[in-house]
Amino acid sequence: MVIDNLIQAEHIMQDFALRTGLIGKAEPKRYLWTDAFAVCNFLGLYESQKDTKYLDLAKKLVDQVHHTLGKERSDSGKQGWISGLDDKEGEAHPTAGGLRIGKELPERRSDEPYDDKLEWDRDGQYFHYLTKWMHALGRMTELTGDYRYNRRGIELAKTAFEKFTYLEPNSGQRLMFWKMSIHLDRPLVSSMGQHDALDAWITYQKLQQIAQTDPSYDTAYDLSGEIDALRAMTAHTSLATADALGIGGLLSDTWFLTKLPSADKKMLEKLLIASVQSLQAFVQHDKSLTYPAEYRLAFRELGMATGLEAIRKMDTKLSEPFSRFLPLGEEIIAFWSDEEHQKNSTWQEHEDINTVMLATALAPDGYLGGTS
Repeated sequence: MVIDNLIQAEHIMQDFALRTGLIGKAEPKRYLWTDAFAVCNFLGLYESQKDTKYLDLAKKLVDQVHHTLGKERSDSGKQGWISGLDDKEGEAHPTAGGLRIGKELPERRSDEPYDDKLEWDRDGQYFHYLTKWMHALGRMTELTGDYRYNRRGIELAKTAFEKFTYLEPNSGQRLMFWKMSIHLDRPLVSSMGQHDALDAWITYQKLQQIAQTDPSYDTAYDLSGEIDALRAMTAHTSLATADALGIGGLLSDTWFLTKLPSADKKMLEKLLIASVQSLQAFVQHDKSLTYPAEYRLAFRELGMATGLEAIRKMDTKLSEPFSRFLPLGEEIIAFWSDEEHQKNSTWQEHEDINTVMLATALAPDGYLGGTS
């Protein structure tokens, strides 16, 4: 890891902790996707710097997320855990009811008409955000040896699978809602995310792998049934995408799959092919990287840059087809590291997620894990 990159990531994460109320006097401001990557970034800094203050920040962030996004919104007129558990049980099982996204607007009421544009700003639960948090909890156990984090990740995995997936009546095929209500009692967006089942399939396997080393392992934490069902959901899914963030997810998932003890060779080949196709399509047809900063979404590009960093970790034989694309990630990181490119309203409106994703791309080991 380049030392300058690590120092820059440190500064970014320190500013993030202060700005979002993790430390200092600011009102805590939690957002599940951003916080999942932030936890991993703090863990990466702890591992590389051997400074326990970063481990303390990771632990504090996990606790703050659970006590903010695992509970009712402050403007809802309700109190307590969204799972409906009492205080004592909620503390023991903070992810049992899932976790809110953390959007500024309350979720759409059941009697309100659907508004595609407005829905992006409304609260609820996203499946793909939940899997990112499961990943962060798994990383917490890997870096701390405290299996309680992974157990909470598994509880979240079971809740998410139960509430988000369903059998389509006509075909009998298992599908998945993209967005659910805060209490997981109704879908808010019924379409299925292209990579949601894939992300879950890989993440659930990682949670299971960690759980099998848990001295207090219980069969209640077994995810075999969910893993098999998710694998079936990915069997006939087209994975190639032209979206920068989606490409980043594919690349990262490819790396994560290579690290599993019984890597599915057929799925790995499918991921490799889809990833190369996606990058080729992006390079040939997407001109967004030539646009001025104010017309670009940094966090989506930085997600792709992080995925390209994952490719660098892979075995040479697997990574060779991607070698011509690696400079693309370097270009994206350099562009968004330039403070002049951070002065526009588009960057500022998404400052938290942009900065955290930049830190992840600069120092990706916290999120991606080591080379072994």
